[in-house]
Amino acid sequence: MQPDNSQPSPSDVTSPVDFGEEIGPDMSTTAGRGEIRRATAASAMGNLTEWFDYGVYAVALTYITVHFFPTEGGTLMALATFALSFLVRPLGGLVWGPLGDKLGRKHILALTILMMSAATFLIGVLPTFDQVGVLAPILLVFLRMVQGFSTGGEYGGAATFMAEYAPDKRRGFFGSFLEFGTLGGFALGTGVMLGFQLALSDDAMMSWGWRVPFMLALPMGLIGLYMRNKLEDTPVFQELEERGEVQEKSSLRELMRSYWRPMLVMGGLVVALNIVNYTLLSYMPTYLEQQLGLDSKASLVVILVGEVAMMAVIPFAGSLSDRVGRKPLWYASLVGLFVLALPMFWLMGKSFPLAILGFAVLGLLYIPQLATITATFPAMFPSHVRFAGFAITYNVATAIFGGTAAIVNQAVIEKTDFLLFPAVYMMLACIIGFIATRHMPETAGASLRGTAVPDAHDTGILVDSVEQH
Repeated sequence: MQPDNSQPSPSDVTSPVDFGEEIGPDMSTTAGRGEIRRATAASAMGNLTEWFDYGVYAVALTYITVHFFPTEGGTLMALATFALSFLVRPLGGLVWGPLGDKLGRKHILALTILMMSAATFLIGVLPTFDQVGVLAPILLVFLRMVQGFSTGGEYGGAATFMAEYAPDKRRGFFGSFLEFGTLGGFALGTGVMLGFQLALSDDAMMSWGWRVPFMLALPMGLIGLYMRNKLEDTPVFQELEERGEVQEKSSLRELMRSYWRPMLVMGGLVVALNIVNYTLLSYMPTYLEQQLGLDSKASLVVILVGEVAMMAVIPFAGSLSDRVGRKPLWYASLVGLFVLALPMFWLMGKSFPLAILGFAVLGLLYIPQLATITATFPAMFPSHVRFAGFAITYNVATAIFGGTAAIVNQAVIEKTDFLLFPAVYMMLACIIGFIATRHMPETAGASLRGTAVPDAHDTGILVDSVEQH
């Protein structure tokens, strides 16, 4: 007879969490509201720094190609380097996620933002292919991999940190500011690059101007580090420590055995989210320039106008999800994108004003997904495995479908000359996302405390409907 080596779950050996007892900042006081604002800003700043790099890389692709891949097929190689950094993200999730559940969210976020901003800065001072030959692209690939590794913990950690700090009934609103930081990073990267292109001659831009935006990441990262170090760890994690429910050892096998269903559902959601995200926000500058014939400045204006419009709407979408739930917003976004992707991509090819209109429409349709990531994904896992569950699932799906979106779009267009393929690719992603949304639990308003999977039927907006039935 084999011995029973199974370990009781934390909920088997401790008393149930008293959900009637409030923890965390008191929103009725000035100090409590200030703490929430600081936690929101600290989370968003790291995200802004992360996506500032992606935004700069996306719009600097022409300069990257010339300086690091000056051969035939250089654009595809530059896009492949962009995609390669995503392949390291799952490894980052595997390392940082379990550590975040064991050591706390705050400590891991301090390390990841330093690594991320330092690697971005170093890209700005790299020697070029003309100076050191093949060593130049090798160093670029290495730094992109460092970025990917750190991002594997940064995004999941920041989302978990923000979700666990936010009041349950306003998690959608406060969590949306993390994605406000995402768009802010993209928009800032685009705006800075556009500003340098307008201020400098083409020769100066090609010589040294493209480097400066990358170098700005280091001071941004230091500001984010300072903001995070001024805060305590999340109230949810502190309670977990006090109750002795922090896992000393995290097993990937146990995570997959016990929580494979939310991992699978979240993976499907991330497929839809990231194919749309990286097609719109990362590949679009290349698409507008190379496929539709817009000059680099005009394409950046299209992206910048669309991103600013998205930033203006995102807090309202997050707040709406607190009232009606996360699932209705996901359904609306997925159906809208599926129906309008082809018409809007067709429209973008007609003229500069219509390119702005088409991109803005698609961006606004994408907002209901983007605005609710922080409120939705961390709530799919209990607190003792939340960081790991989120980080591993998100980064595996992102590595496969997010970082490859640009190169898949570019390769298919070059092979087939079918300029509307990005729209078709987004439509296929929306089908997968729609299926996943049907199986996604509603968690709006649900408490994230304890070691049970959050459910809006128990402590969220669906409690009244359960009681009525």
